[in-house]
Amino acid sequence: MGTFIVEGGHRLKGEITPQGAKNEALQIICAVLLTPEKVRIENIPQIRDVLKLIELLKAFGVEVEKHDPHTYTFDAKNVDIDFINKPEYFELAGQLRGSIMTLGPLTTRFGKAIIPRPGGDKIGRRRLDTHFTGLKKLGAEFSYDNTSQSFHVKANKLKGNYMLLEEASVTGTANILMAAVLAEGETTIYNAACEPYLQQLSKMLVSMGANIQGIGSNKLIINGVNALGGCTHRMLPDMIEIGSFIGLAAMTQSEIRIKNVGYEHLGIIPAQFKKLGIQFEKQNDDIFVPAQELYEIETFIDGSIMTISDAIWPGFTPDLLSIALVVATQAKGSVLVHQKMFESRLFFVDKLIDMGAQIILCDPHRATVIGLARKSQLKGISMTSPDIRAGVSLLIAALSAKGTSKIHQIEQIDRGYQFIEQRLTALGAKITRKD
Repeated sequence: MGTFIVEGGHRLKGEITPQGAKNEALQIICAVLLTPEKVRIENIPQIRDVLKLIELLKAFGVEVEKHDPHTYTFDAKNVDIDFINKPEYFELAGQLRGSIMTLGPLTTRFGKAIIPRPGGDKIGRRRLDTHFTGLKKLGAEFSYDNTSQSFHVKANKLKGNYMLLEEASVTGTANILMAAVLAEGETTIYNAACEPYLQQLSKMLVSMGANIQGIGSNKLIINGVNALGGCTHRMLPDMIEIGSFIGLAAMTQSEIRIKNVGYEHLGIIPAQFKKLGIQFEKQNDDIFVPAQELYEIETFIDGSIMTISDAIWPGFTPDLLSIALVVATQAKGSVLVHQKMFESRLFFVDKLIDMGAQIILCDPHRATVIGLARKSQLKGISMTSPDIRAGVSLLIAALSAKGTSKIHQIEQIDRGYQFIEQRLTALGAKITRKD
C-alpha cells in the first residue's frame, strides 16, 4: 500500500495538461474487441484501471503495439474466447469495474461472455441491471453462478429491439450500443446516456462502419451491420481532471493554466465552479485560473442557500461533487451538496471535519458545508483514500492545509490520475510518495 506525504500551505503556479479521459478510455478500449482489424487509439491515460484493462485484452490474445506512452494499436483478429473459462480471467477481470465493458463486444461478436463481480470504488451500490436488461432485449440469455460469483451470457445471434432504459447508465448504454452495432436489424435505445464519452464511442463506431443515428441525444437508433473495420481514434481530455485542477487552484490560492481542455465538451462544469465563486477565463482552448484570495458562494435568486447536485448529462457529473465540496470548505458562504447517485460517496467528509472543516453530514446523500472564508486554515492529518475522487479531494485539502498530511491507500488515486504527484510537484506542490 502506498502513502502520500503532503506538506501543505504552498501556492502553486504554472501550466498543466489534462490526461486522456479515463471514463472514455474504458469504453473505447473494449470496443476494439468488435473488429478483427487494427484500431489505433491516441491520448490513452497511463492510469492503473486502463493499464489493467489493456493487460486483460492481451490475455485474450489481442495483439497490442505501444507506439508511445499514450498511443496504442490493438489487433483483435485472434481472440481466444475460451479464456473466459480460465482462473486467470476471473482474477484479472475481477480487479476492475471496467471489465464489465467487455460484455457487449464479446457477446455480439463471439456469442458468449462471463463477467465476475467487478471491483472498483467502494461508493455504494452500483447496479448492473441496465447492462443485463438491455442485452436480454437483444436476445441474450443470462445465468448466475453462485460458486464463482459470475454472470454468464450467451446468444446465437443478437437481434435488434426497442428498449426504454429505466436508468440512463453511461456504461450500460455503451455496452448495449456496442452489442447492437453487430446485431441483426434495428435497435432503438431510449433514455440513453448522452455524455461526451458516449458521443465519442458512437463516433468511433461510425468510423468503423456502424450505422448510428441520434448521437448526442437520449435516443439512439442503430441499424446492425455484418462487420466492423479498423479506425484511428483520439480521446478527449479528462473533464474530471480539469474540474479537479480548477478546485486545486482555488483551494491553494494558486495561478494555474490548464492546457487544451476541449472546452466545448465540458458542458455545465465551468458554470458550477463559478457558482462557488471561483474566477477563471477561457483563453483559446485553455482555462486560466488566477490566484484568488477569497471566493464567495452564490445564493439562489431569492437569497436561499445554493444547492449543488449531480445529474445525468448534461447535468453536473457526480465525479466532481467531492471536489466541489472540498472547495466550499474555504469559501465565503454555505452550500448544500446533494449526491443523488451513490449513498457512500460523501462519507469521506469525516476526514475533512477532522482537518477543521465545518460540514454537517445530513444523511448518506447530503452534506451542508459552512465555508470558513479562510479565517481558519485546514490542518494536516493522517487519512485513507476510500475511492478515486474522494482521494483526490483529500489531496487537494492536504495541499491547502497547514502542516503535513499523510494519505494512505493512494492506489485508489492512481486508478484515475496519472503521475499526479509528479505533475503537481512541477507546479510547486510538496508531495512525496512512500511505498
